[in-house]
Amino acid sequence: MKIKVNKEAIIDCLQKVQSVINPRNALPVLSNVLFKAQKGKLELTATDMSLTVRATMEADVSEPGVTTLPAKRIFGVFRELSVDEAEMEVNDQNIASIQAGSSYFRIHGISEADYPSLPEMADAQSYSIDQAVFKNMLKLTSYAASVDANRPLLNGVLLSFKAGKLSVVATDSRRLALVEQEVEFPADAGMDLIVPLKTVDELLRTLGDAGSLKILATPKQIAFEFDRILIVSKLVEGTYPNFRQVIPQSNGERVSMERETLLTAVRRTSQLVIDAVSGVKLTFTKNRLEILATAPEIGEARETMDVKYKGPDIAISFNPAFLMDPLKALTTDEVFLDLMDDTSPGVMRSTISFVYVLMPIRVS
Repeated sequence: MKIKVNKEAIIDCLQKVQSVINPRNALPVLSNVLFKAQKGKLELTATDMSLTVRATMEADVSEPGVTTLPAKRIFGVFRELSVDEAEMEVNDQNIASIQAGSSYFRIHGISEADYPSLPEMADAQSYSIDQAVFKNMLKLTSYAASVDANRPLLNGVLLSFKAGKLSVVATDSRRLALVEQEVEFPADAGMDLIVPLKTVDELLRTLGDAGSLKILATPKQIAFEFDRILIVSKLVEGTYPNFRQVIPQSNGERVSMERETLLTAVRRTSQLVIDAVSGVKLTFTKNRLEILATAPEIGEARETMDVKYKGPDIAISFNPAFLMDPLKALTTDEVFLDLMDDTSPGVMRSTISFVYVLMPIRVS
């Protein structure tokens, strides 16, 4: 292999792929990035066997070839270069020589024969959606997924392609976030896909704010293609719980609030919340909300704000972090909170197709 590359372009590609590498990999080759040079382009691929990311860039390819090089070392070399272009040549022993200005490096690689091949996506269903829309859907839901390793089905985000729309769902059984978007796809292409959180995090990190996204899915694999990037991931196997059963059918009493004002008030009062079971107490009276946090032997914090509410007085307590998560993710000016009583779930909605169900904390 013999190529000439732009420093910033290869650093950008390496940043996009190397984050998937598990530093505790038992196989040395899995700590490497696969370099494949051909016909004016360079493909960089990294994997942890469950998640694979490939980024493609333009390159001046004098001699095509394939090798694998240690991700951490090769990224460090290109990052520290003082010139804009570098020449790299790889011999038959997978030793890379890099020349850039007055700098020279020699790095030992491993044969591509030992590197796992990219997963096949034969007979995959195909879907298309705007990158920014999909990225926002993940942002609005993924924080609600469980991180408990004993609940693997909830350690991911559900993508449900049904009835001409995409429903994106996450839950840890104490809360549930759902957002929906109309998407065109054939009637026989309906699928439920549980995407692991690591893959979701990678998508949130690399998806752009414009352009189209192509999703390819089989019962066990999912692939995302956009902006010369390919992300292929194993799916969480199993049947996701019926999330629609969790959403209360009756709205109860509705409160309308300014999102940013509520977020700021909860953030301030939560400074005196000492643990997750303490919570903040929300007391709703006519057009008024009082937020209270108390901690024995420490003190209390109290905030009041104007709201739009005409129902009976209701007092309910929530985990402040769980209450703030959707408020941080949303960008709308107004949010609505539907309440039945102090023991039933609260349901937060917005002016978009978003639902957030939150279990209250029972305070003795």
